[in-house]
Amino acid sequence: SRRCGLAAGRSYSGGGAYPSVSLTCPLPGVPKAVFAAAEGRERFETRVTVLENGLRVASQNKFGQFCTVGLLINSGSRHEAKYLSGISHFLEKLAFSSTAQFGSKDEILLTLEKHGGICDCQASRDTIMYAVSADAKGLDTVVNLLADVALQPRLSDEEIEMTRTAIRFELEDLNMRPDPEPLLTEMIHAAAYRDNTVGLNRFCPVENTDKIDREVLHSYLRNYYTPDRMVLAGVGIEHEQLVECAKKHLLGAEPVWGSGQAKDVDRSVAQYTGGIVKVEKDMSDVSLGPTPIPELTHIMIGLESCSFLEEDFIPFAVLNMMMGGGGSFSAGGPGKGMFTRLYLNVLNRHHWMYNATSYHHSYEDTGLLCIHASADPKQVREMVEIITREFILMAGAVGEVELERAKTQLKSMLMMNLESRPVIFEDVGRQVLATNTRKLPHELCALISQVKSTDIKRVVTKMLHKKPAVAALGDLTDLPTYEHIQAALSSKDGRLPRMYRLFR
Repeated sequence: SRRCGLAAGRSYSGGGAYPSVSLTCPLPGVPKAVFAAAEGRERFETRVTVLENGLRVASQNKFGQFCTVGLLINSGSRHEAKYLSGISHFLEKLAFSSTAQFGSKDEILLTLEKHGGICDCQASRDTIMYAVSADAKGLDTVVNLLADVALQPRLSDEEIEMTRTAIRFELEDLNMRPDPEPLLTEMIHAAAYRDNTVGLNRFCPVENTDKIDREVLHSYLRNYYTPDRMVLAGVGIEHEQLVECAKKHLLGAEPVWGSGQAKDVDRSVAQYTGGIVKVEKDMSDVSLGPTPIPELTHIMIGLESCSFLEEDFIPFAVLNMMMGGGGSFSAGGPGKGMFTRLYLNVLNRHHWMYNATSYHHSYEDTGLLCIHASADPKQVREMVEIITREFILMAGAVGEVELERAKTQLKSMLMMNLESRPVIFEDVGRQVLATNTRKLPHELCALISQVKSTDIKRVVTKMLHKKPAVAALGDLTDLPTYEHIQAALSSKDGRLPRMYRLFR
């Protein structure tokens, strides 16, 4: 048998020969490699400083010429119970417009251009995030700009009117898209948390676009844009430098709406209700062209999971990865070696299903694990039965190979995502905003490695005792009633009640 060292030559297409050398043995005659070592682990840990006004400053060191810096604010559509729905959507669109220092959006972009910078704002259910990526040498300019954009926006009548137009167009576009996933996500949240917190609409309703003005926006900003609800996060810069910039531009800064005390802060805890939201819609013409997408009915079924602050969050994340799934025509679709349950048990076995995907949404006080499925309207009843059966099977035996694959895939996805500087920035900001600290990737990987099959079974059993949340879009003629879906999830095999099958 061949061991270390040179072996017989092997011919290659180039015509020459190359020795077959074991990859597990050192090459003969080559000096031993000397690997670079980190200058102490503390250089790569997230550092957090709390300023006198309650603002948290968090930074993560990273090599490179560019940095990503931004303000994350504990504010979003879940806080709009006492206000007109859609304020966060307006603020997202109005971001990086004219401010006290900058006369227009163009002026802001030109200022960033000097440092090779780009900017973006994203509003979610629980967070609004203003972020800039630029050369690290322009840090002072960037922090000054972020402070001005967040605390000194002009919100002129012209800008608000342009935002109204942009939102109307976005809502129209949302309803015309062939992919209904954003709409279904809104519907499943509305069904799961009826009229409270994360169940409130993330998009501004059409009827509210004319009602939201500067006064309404200032009233909201006064309550939620306060230093104790903010984190200034940075990746790729020195912590002390970021703290100095924060003190200079954000400590004692007077907002344009005044510095009065916040009075109407909504501190409601999410109340899971379960329920169903149905939208009858003609999906026969959602896409045009020589080969249009066939008419489909879309169903999303969800159950309450847990908050990202709970220990069960990691087992739920592994379970979501184990379910996996995707579209029938996605890369690596059915028959192409995919191993997640929704590929093996659903898409590979039922050729008429166009999509089966698992999603896990998690918040500070609740979470939602759901499966989205799509099929021809005539197959809706069978599709619902198949999906409910998959929920029931989650509580069954979990194979060791299957579990290890899901854990490895989750760790791989986590590490691959954290190769990107903007992703690290968002991870630092969100974790510090929620917990005042940050779990590093190796800590999360260690927690993932500890998940056992008993943990999966425990969290699923707990989840299956809740009422389901259901969202349905399209031709719903053959859709089972909510009571039938609930009964199917309570049964041992996930089948719809026999009376429904006989007399539907």
